[in-house]
Parts: sequence; structure tokens; C-alpha cells
Amino acid sequence: MLGRVNHIALAVPDLAGAAERYRSMLGASVTAPQALPEHGVTVVFVTLDNTKVELLEPLGEASPIAAFLAKNPAGGMHHICYEVEDIHAARDSLIAAGGRVLGDGNPKTGAHGKPVLFLHPKDFFGTLIELEQV
Repeated sequence: MLGRVNHIALAVPDLAGAAERYRSMLGASVTAPQALPEHGVTVVFVTLDNTKVELLEPLGEASPIAAFLAKNPAGGMHHICYEVEDIHAARDSLIAAGGRVLGDGNPKTGAHGKPVLFLHPKDFFGTLIELEQV
């Protein structure tokens, strides 16, 4: 079911500062900020040869990233995203195996314009999993 790692997401308290640190200290290529109101975040992507690092900043007080940063003020790893060929088939297979999909179970459009789902972290050793259809 799983394809390659699409990205690893880090919640950060200051998106511009984090993007600049990746540029200046690591020489990384960083995309322009993109607001995703449906997900309550603003994101940038650090582009690597084999994957991406997504830096997330809260977009509004109701953002799930705001709650994460309240518990982890310096930021930290938020989730890992895996690619799947068919997000509906992946969802159905996970539910049949006893897994939990967050939200209403229907895919939303992610930062790359593709369908995404999030899986309950308690089902995956405390790690929030995102699935993105390729």
C-alpha cells in the first residue's frame, strides 16, 4: 500500500525564521509560503533530492498546529507523509484492519493539490501519519 516518503513535517513557531535558517545554515531550497485555510496552516517545503521537509506554522488560533506548539513551544516533528496509489482503497483497507482515519474519513486537498488523509497517531506508535495520493 505505501509508496515513498513524500515529506516529513515540522511544526515551527516562526515560519519565516525557520525557512531562513534552512536556507542560510543548510543551503536548502525553500518554496514560497502557501496558506492552507482548510488545514489551518501556512507551509513551505524544503526541497531535497529524495523527499521534502514541510515546515508548518499555525494559520489562526483554531489551528491544530497552534495546539501542538502550545505543548512544544520550540516546535518539533508533527507528521510523516507517505504516498499511496489509491487513497480511497488505502482508507478502506486501514479501516477494515481496525485503523482510524481522522476527521470525517473523506480526503481533503493537501498542499500539493492532491487528496490527503490523516491517520490516528495512537494507531502508529504516537506518530501522526498523512497519506497522499500520487
